[in-house]
Amino acid sequence: MPRGHTRRLLPLLDELLGQAALQLSDLDAIAYCRGPGSFTGIRIAAGVAQGLAYGVNRPLIPVSTLACLAQGVYREQGGEVVLTAIDARMDEVYWGVYQLTAQGIMVAMADELVVSPDAVPVPPLLGSWYGAGSGWSLYKERLVARCGKPTGGLDGGRLPDARDCLSMALARYREGALVGASDALPVYLRNRVT
Repeated sequence: MPRGHTRRLLPLLDELLGQAALQLSDLDAIAYCRGPGSFTGIRIAAGVAQGLAYGVNRPLIPVSTLACLAQGVYREQGGEVVLTAIDARMDEVYWGVYQLTAQGIMVAMADELVVSPDAVPVPPLLGSWYGAGSGWSLYKERLVARCGKPTGGLDGGRLPDARDCLSMALARYREGALVGASDALPVYLRNRVT
């Protein structure tokens, strides 16, 4: 959500629920993008989700923003292996490597981390793979030098999409991967900002 639109978040949620003829209490669980990403953005997402969950006594489903990027590449382009990079500022990226499961959901092949574009860990890549996220736009030359050129395609402008968060949240819901409101924490990956 763009800067300054935070005050519109709850009215937009009310509007969306109204269009679906639902009340918040009708939901079985509440999904949110847990990060990594903008410190303020992920704090707002976790805080609002936590407050809503407490208010209606529902569990939460945290979903990675990097995984959402990868899921979007699968949804739109059929990509089954996606290397995601979001600009983390300070000459670093939030990095994740994802592979498609038989159920059509992207899962991490390794831990997400914050790292210099020159030091991203690269798994052995067989077949077609995609690059996605703002880090690929900002640090394209450095990431290509490290990983090679994405053989499937590159989308440096891709942002997390609610549709992809939802498809991943539904899969996690079916698996029982729910957390209580008190455990709805943002994932920063970086402990300090200098």
